[in-house]
Amino acid sequence: MKRILFIEDEQHLSRFVEMELRREAFDVVLAYDGVTGLQLALAEEWDIILLDLMLPKLDGMEVCRRIRSVKKTPVIMLTARDSITDRVSGLDCGADDYIPKPFAVEELQARMRVIFRRQADIAEPTQAVLTFRDLSVNMDLRVVKRGDTEIGLTKREFDLLTALMENVNRVMNRETLLDKVWGFEAAVDTNVVDVYIRYLRNKIDEPGKDSYIQTQRGVGYVMKP
Repeated sequence: MKRILFIEDEQHLSRFVEMELRREAFDVVLAYDGVTGLQLALAEEWDIILLDLMLPKLDGMEVCRRIRSVKKTPVIMLTARDSITDRVSGLDCGADDYIPKPFAVEELQARMRVIFRRQADIAEPTQAVLTFRDLSVNMDLRVVKRGDTEIGLTKREFDLLTALMENVNRVMNRETLLDKVWGFEAAVDTNVVDVYIRYLRNKIDEPGKDSYIQTQRGVGYVMKP
């Protein structure tokens, strides 16, 4: 359950928003002044902090600055002050979003979902991984593994293996591989492909087992089950 801290001195608004968010299965804690809100913000972990700008004891701008000095917890600022200057000031002090009052709870929830998606993208970055049998290629990290064993390849060997693994079951002729790995204008002969296929096989193949890369005589090379 995601935890929301709502720092707002208007108790009627606080209770209404709390009720609506609890309906969506959020755990909501309320604070009615800036000092109490800051203490809660720093003492506990929150998924989002909803922060009013005009608060007793300590204003929202200062609360946001102090939170941001020690934590990266997302902050959505909610305020009746809606000038461009106020919005810019709110964002500059560290707020992730700024919603003027009055606002619809549906919009608030939509803004919260955007932040949650952003957090998920940061927490779990996607990585492109190609697989063939027990061979895997992590495109982002440029790491090749056979099972759990990492295999060190040169740049050309890696690019050649990638070109073949991106086209499993498709025979790749030497000219196409030369273009993909060395570039169309490279001043090298197509025989260099054969040389690097041999280098690649020596590194990725296991003794006594069929090669990952098969030769299609007179045509080129292919990786197929």
